[in-house]
Amino acid sequence: MTLAATGEFGAVTWAIPVFVGLVGLIVGSFLNVVAWRVPNGQSIVSPPSACPQCGHEIRKRDNIPVLSWLILRGKCRDCGAHISAKYPVVELITGVLFVLVWWKFGLGIEFVAYAYLAAIAVALTVIDLEHHRLPDSLVLPSYAVLAVLFVAESFVTGDWWPLAQAAIGGVALFAFYFVAALVYPGGMGFGDVKLAGVLGMALGWLGWGPLVVGAFSAFIIGGIVGVALIAIKKAGRRSGVPFGPFMFAGAAVGIACGTQLWDAYTGIWAS
Repeated sequence: MTLAATGEFGAVTWAIPVFVGLVGLIVGSFLNVVAWRVPNGQSIVSPPSACPQCGHEIRKRDNIPVLSWLILRGKCRDCGAHISAKYPVVELITGVLFVLVWWKFGLGIEFVAYAYLAAIAVALTVIDLEHHRLPDSLVLPSYAVLAVLFVAESFVTGDWWPLAQAAIGGVALFAFYFVAALVYPGGMGFGDVKLAGVLGMALGWLGWGPLVVGAFSAFIIGGIVGVALIAIKKAGRRSGVPFGPFMFAGAAVGIACGTQLWDAYTGIWAS
């Protein structure tokens, strides 16, 4: 059990989540670039970031996560064009998610795996909401990244069963979404199918409870949000709503408390 889980903190221990959060903010800044450029088929490496209105390259001092946006009051230094609050929000969310991943797993290979998952979740959620797409260039490499990290963790611990669970979970959730896409093609895209395999690996690694809870939580959350949107007349019964964000939200529930929810559910039936 980590110090984060026990709640025992010292001065040095406090420095860890602060550092992790700062790393998350920096990663979040990069994710803004990814979410902007990948859907447009642009390189995420070059050219340097620039204002889309005036074309001036963003100065290094104006590229500090969250802080620069606040100092500039959400405006370009050169032309005064409005800079969306989406950018600092993405950075803050990523920073918070990194700290939560540390709280759950501590520092180690599992932290790297689930921090990576949190990062692509943020980028893909932004892209899916704005473009209704889950680009293969982000989803497909995630299979290899998680596989390598999970193999490394199994090698270090000598416990290979979680790796088998991850493989089974990835195949099972991919197959479930594949069938759903065939049965109801209007409600499920093959981008969702490919993402399902990644999330199945991440959930399966943690156990059958997280896998089941995480998988079905996506549909529960999606249903609740869908009904709410219809109720406030922001969507109709036939409106297309990106499902990727709900898949990530469901996976977050499974990762955070899937084991506890599953144990409680099975305990009710056993009593």
